[in-house]
This record gives sequence, C-alpha cells and structure tokens, in this order.
Amino acid sequence: VRAVLGVDPEQAGRERGEARGLRTTADLQEALADPAIDAVVLCSPHRFHSAQIVAAAEAGKHVLCEKPFSTTVADADVALAAVAAAGVQLGIGHERRFEPPVVELQERCRSGDLGTPLVFEGNFSQDKFLALPPDNWRLSSVEAPVGPLSATGIHLVDLAVSVLGEPVEVWARLATRATSFGNGDTLSVTLGFESGATATITAILTTPFIGRMCLLGSEGWMEIRDRSHPETPAGWDVTTRYRDGEPSTHFVPPTPAVRDNLERFAAAVESDVRYPVTPADVRATVRAFEAITRSALSGRVEPVT
Repeated sequence: VRAVLGVDPEQAGRERGEARGLRTTADLQEALADPAIDAVVLCSPHRFHSAQIVAAAEAGKHVLCEKPFSTTVADADVALAAVAAAGVQLGIGHERRFEPPVVELQERCRSGDLGTPLVFEGNFSQDKFLALPPDNWRLSSVEAPVGPLSATGIHLVDLAVSVLGEPVEVWARLATRATSFGNGDTLSVTLGFESGATATITAILTTPFIGRMCLLGSEGWMEIRDRSHPETPAGWDVTTRYRDGEPSTHFVPPTPAVRDNLERFAAAVESDVRYPVTPADVRATVRAFEAITRSALSGRVEPVT
C-alpha cells in the first residue's frame, strides 16, 4: 500500500494513514498520476464507482472495486468497456467467493455432485448498521436506495449467479420494520432463472448476525453456516446430505477471505492466474441488482433487463 485517498477531511483520518507510513491525499487524479501506483482499490459510495473505474483504467491502473460494482447496467457497461479498452485487471469486493466452503459448493455444482441445482437459499443479516449515525450515506435512500441489498444481500446475489447463471426475473419486498433507516431494514428477494431454478435471499439490518446458504439439488444438498460475522471469522459448519444417506457435518477453519481476494487480484495482475469473478459475472450481478431495486420500489415482479 503506497497511498490512502480519502474524502474525510478530519485530521484524524490523515494521521491514521501517516502513522502507518502511508501518504495521504484527497485528490484521486494525484494518485492516478503517480507511476509508483500500479492499482487502486475503490471503497467509495456506489454512485462514484463507474467514473472512478473509468479514470483508473484510462490511467493504466488495475482496479478492484467494492460491491456493488455499480447500481445500473448503463454505468456498469461504461466501466467494463473502459477496463477492456485499457487491458487492465478488474477485481470486485465479493470476498465470499473466496471462502473455502463456498469454493467447495461451486465445485460440487459444476461436477454434478448434488445433481441438478434446484434452489439456492441465502441469509446474510447483521445489526452493525445500528451503530451508524443517521446521516451516514449507507442509510440514505438516495445513496443506497435498498440498504440491505448493497450492504449484505448483494453477496448472496453474486453467489446465486455463480451457481445458477443469470436470473431472468425478480420479486423483492423491502420494509422498514424496526429502525428509522430511510432505505429499509428488511429485504426478501426471490430470483427466477431461465432453467427453472430459484434463489431466495434474506438480508436484514437489525437482527443479530446470521449467515447461512444452502444449495438444494436433485441428488443432495449442501448447507454452509457461518459461526461468526466475516469481519471476525470463526469458521463454518458445512453439512451435506445425499439421497438414502445421513447428514454429514464438518468444520472448516476460518480463512482471511478479504485478503485472499486481494492476493488473487494481485496474482492475476502479475501472472496468468485467472481471477474467478469474470466481467460477465460482474455485469450479471449488476443486472440483478438493478432489477431488485426496481422491484423493491414497485412491489412487482420485474424482468432482469
């Protein structure tokens, strides 16, 4: 890490960076003009992502962007085109793809071990946002119009896409049930896929942490349960069951998935190592994100366009 770019004007933010021997700046172009910087990691509010990705790509910098990549397909297409034109590596903050049990689940789906994938179930809920000040952008109906989706739900949408492909329609219900959040605290989503498969996703911002995903197949199922929030990983309990068999549960020790994502991104920059989230995957998840947002606001089943 060579520099930290921040929009926070407080001296404390600069002091934290400088205490770690890092240069701090409030000017993205200054950072992009520095030949010592090879890549940027964007952790900015959603609406800045597309323009910042374009700027980084045009400066010849590889870029890893936090999720959601963008909130509209139009913005995603502009950013993806800039990345392709510049020939730089793209990464995305979907670190759950790098968790060992999720990798195992994807491999089981690809190999047909569970039979035909039928339904993906996922719940990624937490209460960390209760500590945010009311004016935080993550609670804004303008900056993050479907709060639970961009906070945690988008991870599960990405994982559903990774095992079931691109959805063709969605139905979402968003409510503010237990907080004053302007962009909702409770979200339920159903995604329909062309194959006939379905994904059901829950994301809540006021319940104590629960992380669970399950793939139900024609020959068996696999469930992954988090023992703690991914910020303080404690590992996973993984249960599988096949027809005519008994459930089998094993424990998977914790791994630093965020770091693994960054290192895989760096390896893809420096060698021929394939980064596992493709631009097509990124675009498919943005398409689903945009359709879920429309459905959450309209209350209707919406096509994924």
